[in-house]
Amino acid sequence: DLDKIGGLVPVIQDLNNANEEIRITSAWILGTASQNNALVQSQILGYGALARLVKMGYSTSAKEAAKAMYAISALIRNNVNGQEAFTSENGNAMLQHILGSNSVDVRLQKKAVFLITDLADFQLNSGSSGLPFLSERVFLKSVTDMLSKFDLDLQEKVLLAIRSLLKLPSTDGTDLESCGLDSVLYRLGVQLEELPSEEQKEYAGEVDALRREVEMLFQQKLKRGTATAAL
Repeated sequence: DLDKIGGLVPVIQDLNNANEEIRITSAWILGTASQNNALVQSQILGYGALARLVKMGYSTSAKEAAKAMYAISALIRNNVNGQEAFTSENGNAMLQHILGSNSVDVRLQKKAVFLITDLADFQLNSGSSGLPFLSERVFLKSVTDMLSKFDLDLQEKVLLAIRSLLKLPSTDGTDLESCGLDSVLYRLGVQLEELPSEEQKEYAGEVDALRREVEMLFQQKLKRGTATAAL
């Protein structure tokens, strides 16, 4: 009922407030209100809030960027119109900025990778093809490069994202090959074997199992591409 009582527009307007805490709170309200709520998602999208949230995703404040990502994820989850609007607002460029910047908080990078997985899974489950950027080589390179960061939790999330991206019919295995996925996966395997502590090794074993699954899917994708090219 937030929109019915006239509360939604002021909250969206406060995304431009000079006070950072107010902007953060406004993003949190929008994200919370739109979670699994198609009506509220539609209302917020209709007021054009997504454009401002995408800009907030570039913020040098980790807290502000994180709340913007939270709101964006809630707003476009399982929402075709929201995902199309995200593409129109160059949301993919924001994701690539977050993934490629060394100054960005790793927690924000994890949120970005999680969103990528969510979007790819939605494409798979719905049969939609409205997010072509997910299969573009430059975008795939920004995701693949994240595997080189030494953070097991991040690497696991990236592997999950790549697994979903590999399953998309629009993803070309040769593009991932040109991104160096095979060598990155190999180096990750070596890294996981060399972890010192027993506690780390148990988790590393789980990550390595996922790594091997991704490697298998990647090779299968390459073979299908080669077979198709030979026809």
